[in-house]
Amino acid sequence: MHNWLLPEYIEDVLPAEAARLESYRRQLLDLFRVHGYQYVESLLTGTGHDLDIATFKVVDQLTGRLMGLRADTTPQAARIDAHMLNHQGVSRLCYAGTVLRTKPDGLARTREPLQLGAELYGHAGIESDIEVQRLMVKALQLLGMRTLFVDLSHAAVFASLSHMAQLGVQQEQALQAALQAKDITLVEQLVINLPEKSRQAFVALTQLNGGIEVLDQARDVLPESEEIEQALRELEAVAKTLTTDDVTVTIDLSELRGYHYHSGMVFAAYAKGYAGPIALGGRYDEVGAAFGRARPATGFSLDLRGALQALGPATLHKGILAPVATEPELLSLIDTLRSQGQIVVEALPDMPVNYSELACDRTLQKVDGHWQVVAV
Repeated sequence: MHNWLLPEYIEDVLPAEAARLESYRRQLLDLFRVHGYQYVESLLTGTGHDLDIATFKVVDQLTGRLMGLRADTTPQAARIDAHMLNHQGVSRLCYAGTVLRTKPDGLARTREPLQLGAELYGHAGIESDIEVQRLMVKALQLLGMRTLFVDLSHAAVFASLSHMAQLGVQQEQALQAALQAKDITLVEQLVINLPEKSRQAFVALTQLNGGIEVLDQARDVLPESEEIEQALRELEAVAKTLTTDDVTVTIDLSELRGYHYHSGMVFAAYAKGYAGPIALGGRYDEVGAAFGRARPATGFSLDLRGALQALGPATLHKGILAPVATEPELLSLIDTLRSQGQIVVEALPDMPVNYSELACDRTLQKVDGHWQVVAV
């Protein structure tokens, strides 16, 4: 009954795991920083069809207006770029913080992911898509995932086919959901009354997944369209650039996650030992329009708790137990040890000493008249 007060899919993080999360959070933010990404924070959620049902909504006691707690930090980064910074050129922003969702999702199956991400604003070319995806790969490799699989798709392919077929909003949403679920039978039912070219194209999307050769197959079976050809060229360029000995790139043109949110290339990263995507991202040029200033934008995010779940249980770093410091020599030694990154815990008077509870495996003792670190 130790967690009886917590809502479902919300859980406490105990010291060992909390310390590991914080260590990796700092390392990832340092990685983003040296790539030019500036740290921002925001509390409120933004906009978007796909985020609406995931957002907790509360009444602001000061204004009486409805307020949404953030379910995703990306829209708020877009708001900061649009209005707080108002840069005319490229902005690079990053963030790290807990988000709250109405339903559990992700690798950790939690409603309170620890979301980290990086966003690039102001550039519409594939160079920025490549930069962001390379940064994502570096971030995951920092977490110990040496061999990665990156899956690419492009929202413009489905959008162009939808426009050609003149789909209504409800029909488009139903078809998008069926493609995302890889439900070929349902796709065939939904397109049965469409013109033959459109019908064949939508059904073909369910089969267009695999290596880079899928892009040539797509050129053979999809209708001729400058928008589709441009999307395929972008996917090909990014796939060739991103592929290395440690990164395998695949294509899946029926991957339409966040279709109402993304406007261009969409990507997801996978690794052995994980049942689902570790990091997700893509281009979302229209998100800033809700804040009055749409800008080209691409980025990625990951749930750090989910990303670390394959590492096994966390363990605390062991410290050094010291008596309450009163002597100058002891005070100086404790300060020196702490400046070197060592954990030094002072034993308070009249309290039992339990090395396990204090997470200590050494102690400070006087040896030949001088204070020294001694194993216990």
